[in-house]
Amino acid sequence: MALAIKVEGVSKRYRLGEFGRRKFFSDLRRKLTGAADTEEFWALRDVSFDVREGDVLGVLGRNGAGKSTLLKILSAITAPTTGRIRVKGRMASLLEVGTGFHMELTGRDNIFLNGTILGMSRGEVAAKLDEIIAFSGVEKFLDTPVKRYSSGMRVRLAFAVAAHLEPEILVADEVLAVGDAAFQQRCLGQLDRVSKSGRTVLFVSHNSAAVASLCKRGVVLDGGRLVFDGTQTEALDYYGCLNPVAVQQNGVEGVRAGSGEVQITGVELRAPGGKPLGTARSGQDIELWLRFRRNVAGRWPGLCVRVHVETEFGTPVFVQFNDLSHARVIDGPGELPASGAFVCSIPALPLAPALYHIETEIRTARRQGETLDRLTPAMKLIVEKGDFFGTGELPNARLGAALVNGQWRMESDLA
Repeated sequence: MALAIKVEGVSKRYRLGEFGRRKFFSDLRRKLTGAADTEEFWALRDVSFDVREGDVLGVLGRNGAGKSTLLKILSAITAPTTGRIRVKGRMASLLEVGTGFHMELTGRDNIFLNGTILGMSRGEVAAKLDEIIAFSGVEKFLDTPVKRYSSGMRVRLAFAVAAHLEPEILVADEVLAVGDAAFQQRCLGQLDRVSKSGRTVLFVSHNSAAVASLCKRGVVLDGGRLVFDGTQTEALDYYGCLNPVAVQQNGVEGVRAGSGEVQITGVELRAPGGKPLGTARSGQDIELWLRFRRNVAGRWPGLCVRVHVETEFGTPVFVQFNDLSHARVIDGPGELPASGAFVCSIPALPLAPALYHIETEIRTARRQGETLDRLTPAMKLIVEKGDFFGTGELPNARLGAALVNGQWRMESDLA
């Protein structure tokens, strides 16, 4: 398959805090005194990779890793300091809210303007106009200047234009960061359709579940350098090990309640045997390690530990209590060590690929006991595609979060 994008040794340097007259005098001072330029920042360093036609590439990295700089160079918004990029085909970029919009023009005018920028004729844009308007949901304001749109309206229209005008290459940076849950689901559905149509997609998002669902391949940036290039599963695992707080716990600052005598200090996702995981796969055997700290001396016989899993939109999916299966987490008279972990093993994880929230709780007893600690949420769980049914097939998470391996047969009425 032919190459759609070739990135060769791309680096990007910025000079910090120097603009206008200050930059002029700073450059002059360096020339006269020979002073070294100490105000440099390299957003990218010698980045090289290829993207083939039809690839759906996820770009992963922490804030400041260089993701947005790379996409701006790919979109010709800024030029690289060194290196070069070759692009084959028309490219549509959705990098920021309303990128490419003329604020004085109406929404309708901007649809045609964007189509012209992409090299499409007025007739081609007109053929897609009804689909774009319906997807964006801004019908009532289509003939209103875009400057009067809210940020949510602008991003809906911008995404609708970029996704429906059928460029050969679509570049999307954090398109799921703006808009309500319903619009985000529509975006994911449209990106899925775009990717299955054979077009090339570069997708940046901190929603790793979306990356896992949409992308076939992933690259990881760290400190402006390309540190990994492989399948999306491998890339997410690499990113999880590189940045365990962001992926395993996602910087969650949960609301805590309870007496505090025993507290959850962290939640870790692991494979059986203890290997840390960045993400889980549907059908995979996993373990949730609930790290705890005992703050006071005491005994808690019959201690109950709870894990509650919800979708990212707050819909309950399942709950696990240790005493549902009459499993004791403390032997003997109920004495806890000063620290340790409660481990919940979940065989064949029955979750569709998506992002989930996990709440944890420790109680002195299941129903009537005192809450020692409750953390809401305690962790974000990213589930990617796996072979739950043993067939390679999975339903879309929008049809339901839980996976049930039902058995099918036919019964005839003619006995």
